[in-house]
Amino acid sequence: MKFRMKSLFIVTLFLFASSFVMGQASLPFSGEVKEVQENTRKIWDSSKNTIVFTGSSSIRMWEDLQERFPKAHILNTGFGGSQSSDLEHFLDELILDYSPSQVFIYEGDNDISAKKSPRAIIGTLEDILGVLQTRRPEMDIVLISAKPSISRWHLKRKYMRFNKRLRKLAAQTQGVRFADVWNVMLNKRKLKRDLFIEDGLHMNAKGYDLWHEVLKNYVNHTL
Repeated sequence: MKFRMKSLFIVTLFLFASSFVMGQASLPFSGEVKEVQENTRKIWDSSKNTIVFTGSSSIRMWEDLQERFPKAHILNTGFGGSQSSDLEHFLDELILDYSPSQVFIYEGDNDISAKKSPRAIIGTLEDILGVLQTRRPEMDIVLISAKPSISRWHLKRKYMRFNKRLRKLAAQTQGVRFADVWNVMLNKRKLKRDLFIEDGLHMNAKGYDLWHEVLKNYVNHTL
Protein backbone atom coordinates (compact mmCIF):
# COMPACT_ATOMS: atom_id res chain seq x y z
CA MET A 1 0.00 0.00 0.00
CA LYS A 2 2.83 2.37 0.89
CA PHE A 3 4.55 1.56 -2.40
CA ARG A 4 1.39 2.32 -4.37
CA MET A 5 0.89 5.63 -2.51
CA LYS A 6 4.51 6.60 -3.13
CA SER A 7 4.20 5.72 -6.83
CA LEU A 8 0.98 7.71 -7.09
CA PHE A 9 2.69 10.70 -5.47
CA ILE A 10 5.61 10.52 -7.90
CA VAL A 11 3.30 10.25 -10.91
CA THR A 12 1.23 13.20 -9.68
CA LEU A 13 4.34 15.28 -9.12
CA PHE A 14 5.62 14.41 -12.59
CA LEU A 15 2.33 15.35 -14.22
CA PHE A 16 2.24 18.65 -12.34
CA ALA A 17 5.80 19.50 -13.38
CA SER A 18 5.09 18.51 -16.98
CA SER A 19 1.95 20.62 -17.15
CA PHE A 20 3.84 23.58 -15.70
CA VAL A 21 6.59 23.32 -18.30
CA MET A 22 4.08 22.88 -21.11
CA GLY A 23 2.12 25.85 -19.78
CA GLN A 24 5.22 28.00 -19.86
CA ALA A 25 6.06 26.87 -23.39
CA SER A 26 2.54 27.65 -24.64
CA LEU A 27 2.40 31.16 -23.20
CA PRO A 28 1.81 33.93 -25.75
CA PHE A 29 5.12 35.32 -27.05
CA SER A 30 7.10 32.30 -25.78
CA GLY A 31 8.58 31.76 -29.24
CA GLU A 32 9.49 35.40 -29.69
CA VAL A 33 10.98 35.58 -26.20
CA LYS A 34 13.13 32.55 -26.94
CA GLU A 35 14.38 34.24 -30.10
CA VAL A 36 15.11 37.42 -28.14
CA GLN A 37 17.12 35.36 -25.64
CA GLU A 38 19.16 33.69 -28.38
CA ASN A 39 19.98 36.99 -30.08
CA THR A 40 20.71 38.84 -26.86
CA ARG A 41 23.09 36.25 -25.46
CA LYS A 42 25.25 36.62 -28.56
CA ILE A 43 26.04 40.23 -27.65
CA TRP A 44 25.73 40.23 -23.86
CA ASP A 45 29.00 40.85 -22.02
CA SER A 46 28.43 39.80 -18.40
CA SER A 47 31.60 41.61 -17.31
CA LYS A 48 29.99 44.98 -18.10
CA ASN A 49 27.26 46.88 -16.31
CA THR A 50 24.19 46.04 -18.37
CA ILE A 51 21.21 48.25 -19.12
CA VAL A 52 18.07 46.50 -20.40
CA PHE A 53 15.35 48.17 -22.46
CA THR A 54 12.23 46.02 -22.62
CA GLY A 55 8.53 46.22 -23.40
CA SER A 56 6.35 46.31 -26.48
CA SER A 57 7.08 47.15 -30.12
CA SER A 58 8.17 50.75 -29.56
CA ILE A 59 11.19 49.22 -27.80
CA ARG A 60 11.57 46.21 -30.10
CA MET A 61 11.71 48.45 -33.18
CA TRP A 62 14.33 50.76 -31.69
CA GLU A 63 17.12 49.18 -33.71
CA ASP A 64 19.88 51.71 -33.00
CA LEU A 65 19.58 51.77 -29.21
CA GLN A 66 23.19 50.78 -28.65
CA GLU A 67 24.41 53.38 -31.15
CA ARG A 68 22.33 56.05 -29.40
CA PHE A 69 24.01 55.26 -26.08
CA PRO A 70 27.54 54.22 -27.06
CA LYS A 71 29.01 54.56 -23.56
CA ALA A 72 26.57 52.03 -22.10
CA HIS A 73 26.15 48.28 -22.62
CA ILE A 74 22.57 48.07 -23.88
CA LEU A 75 20.38 45.01 -24.38
CA ASN A 76 17.07 45.40 -26.23
CA THR A 77 14.66 42.67 -25.12
CA GLY A 78 11.49 44.25 -26.47
CA PHE A 79 8.79 41.94 -27.83
CA GLY A 80 6.18 43.40 -30.15
CA GLY A 81 2.51 43.45 -29.27
CA SER A 82 3.11 42.68 -25.63
CA GLN A 83 1.10 43.93 -22.68
CA SER A 84 2.24 44.37 -19.10
CA SER A 85 0.84 40.97 -18.15
CA ASP A 86 2.99 39.35 -20.86
CA LEU A 87 6.14 40.98 -19.50
CA GLU A 88 5.22 39.71 -16.04
CA HIS A 89 5.49 36.11 -17.30
CA PHE A 90 8.99 36.63 -18.68
CA LEU A 91 10.83 38.75 -16.12
CA ASP A 92 13.68 36.24 -15.86
CA GLU A 93 14.12 35.74 -19.59
CA LEU A 94 13.90 39.42 -20.52
CA ILE A 95 15.41 41.21 -17.52
CA LEU A 96 16.72 39.31 -14.52
CA ASP A 97 18.85 36.73 -16.34
CA TYR A 98 21.17 39.56 -17.40
CA SER A 99 21.66 41.01 -13.89
CA PRO A 100 21.19 44.56 -15.17
CA SER A 101 22.12 47.62 -13.16
CA GLN A 102 19.26 49.49 -14.83
CA VAL A 103 16.08 48.62 -16.73
CA PHE A 104 13.77 50.74 -18.87
CA ILE A 105 10.22 49.40 -19.18
CA TYR A 106 7.67 50.41 -21.82
CA GLU A 107 4.33 48.73 -21.25
CA GLY A 108 0.77 50.00 -21.11
CA ASP A 109 0.34 51.20 -24.70
CA ASN A 110 -1.14 47.92 -25.93
CA ASP A 111 -2.99 47.40 -22.64
CA ILE A 112 -4.97 50.60 -23.16
CA SER A 113 -5.74 49.61 -26.76
CA ALA A 114 -6.97 46.25 -25.44
CA LYS A 115 -9.47 48.13 -23.22
CA LYS A 116 -7.74 47.44 -19.93
CA SER A 117 -8.29 50.12 -17.31
CA PRO A 118 -5.38 52.29 -16.18
CA ARG A 119 -5.90 51.00 -12.64
CA ALA A 120 -5.61 47.36 -13.74
CA ILE A 121 -2.44 48.06 -15.72
CA ILE A 122 -0.85 49.83 -12.76
CA GLY A 123 -1.73 46.83 -10.61
CA THR A 124 0.21 44.54 -12.93
CA LEU A 125 3.15 46.95 -13.03
CA GLU A 126 3.16 47.04 -9.23
CA ASP A 127 3.49 43.26 -9.23
CA ILE A 128 6.34 43.50 -11.73
CA LEU A 129 8.15 46.07 -9.62
CA GLY A 130 7.67 43.90 -6.55
CA VAL A 131 9.39 40.95 -8.20
CA LEU A 132 12.22 43.02 -9.67
CA GLN A 133 12.97 44.84 -6.45
CA THR A 134 12.84 41.67 -4.39
CA ARG A 135 15.18 39.82 -6.73
CA ARG A 136 17.50 42.72 -7.51
CA PRO A 137 16.91 45.54 -4.99
CA GLU A 138 19.84 47.68 -6.18
CA MET A 139 18.59 47.89 -9.78
CA ASP A 140 17.49 51.31 -11.05
CA ILE A 141 14.09 51.10 -12.78
CA VAL A 142 12.73 53.63 -15.28
CA LEU A 143 9.08 53.46 -16.31
CA ILE A 144 8.54 55.07 -19.72
CA SER A 145 5.20 56.78 -20.21
CA ALA A 146 2.82 55.63 -22.89
CA LYS A 147 3.34 57.57 -26.10
CA PRO A 148 0.66 59.31 -28.19
CA SER A 149 0.08 58.04 -31.73
CA ILE A 150 -2.07 58.77 -34.76
CA SER A 151 -3.84 55.41 -34.75
CA ARG A 152 -4.72 55.59 -31.06
CA TRP A 153 -5.28 59.30 -30.64
CA HIS A 154 -8.98 58.66 -29.98
CA LEU A 155 -7.88 57.00 -26.72
CA LYS A 156 -5.76 59.95 -25.60
CA ARG A 157 -7.71 60.60 -22.40
CA LYS A 158 -7.19 57.02 -21.24
CA TYR A 159 -3.51 57.28 -22.04
CA MET A 160 -3.25 60.51 -20.10
CA ARG A 161 -4.95 58.95 -17.07
CA PHE A 162 -2.61 55.98 -17.29
CA ASN A 163 0.46 58.22 -17.51
CA LYS A 164 -0.71 60.20 -14.48
CA ARG A 165 -1.03 56.98 -12.48
CA LEU A 166 2.33 55.74 -13.78
CA ARG A 167 4.03 58.95 -12.70
CA LYS A 168 2.47 58.61 -9.25
CA LEU A 169 3.56 54.97 -8.98
CA ALA A 170 7.16 55.93 -9.74
CA ALA A 171 7.09 58.83 -7.29
CA GLN A 172 5.84 56.57 -4.52
CA THR A 173 8.29 53.70 -5.17
CA GLN A 174 11.90 54.01 -4.10
CA GLY A 175 14.37 53.16 -6.86
CA VAL A 176 11.83 53.83 -9.63
CA ARG A 177 11.71 56.85 -11.95
CA PHE A 178 9.23 58.07 -14.54
CA ALA A 179 10.28 59.22 -18.02
CA ASP A 180 7.72 61.32 -19.90
CA VAL A 181 7.78 60.78 -23.67
CA TRP A 182 4.16 61.87 -24.12
CA ASN A 183 4.51 65.65 -24.00
CA VAL A 184 7.62 65.85 -26.15
CA MET A 185 5.63 64.24 -28.99
CA LEU A 186 3.01 66.99 -28.91
CA ASN A 187 2.96 70.52 -30.26
CA LYS A 188 1.00 72.12 -27.46
CA ARG A 189 -2.09 69.84 -27.48
CA LYS A 190 -1.73 68.59 -31.03
CA LEU A 191 0.11 65.45 -32.03
CA LYS A 192 3.26 65.78 -34.12
CA ARG A 193 2.14 63.58 -36.98
CA ASP A 194 5.51 63.46 -38.75
CA LEU A 195 6.96 61.17 -36.07
CA PHE A 196 5.30 57.98 -37.34
CA ILE A 197 5.62 55.42 -40.07
CA GLU A 198 2.73 54.50 -42.37
CA ASP A 199 0.77 52.54 -39.77
CA GLY A 200 0.33 55.64 -37.62
CA LEU A 201 1.38 53.72 -34.52
CA HIS A 202 5.10 53.03 -34.68
CA MET A 203 7.76 55.72 -34.81
CA ASN A 204 10.24 56.74 -37.46
CA ALA A 205 13.75 58.08 -36.78
CA LYS A 206 12.37 61.52 -35.83
CA GLY A 207 10.22 59.91 -33.14
CA TYR A 208 13.18 58.05 -31.72
CA ASP A 209 15.22 61.25 -31.81
CA LEU A 210 12.74 62.72 -29.36
CA TRP A 211 12.79 59.62 -27.17
CA HIS A 212 16.57 59.76 -27.10
CA GLU A 213 16.51 63.39 -25.99
CA VAL A 214 14.31 62.43 -23.04
CA LEU A 215 15.88 59.13 -22.05
CA LYS A 216 19.52 60.20 -22.31
CA ASN A 217 18.93 62.04 -19.05
CA TYR A 218 18.05 58.75 -17.34
CA VAL A 219 20.69 56.38 -18.71
CA ASN A 220 23.26 55.89 -15.97
CA HIS A 221 26.71 55.13 -17.33
CA THR A 222 28.31 54.82 -13.88
CA LEU A 223 26.18 52.13 -12.21
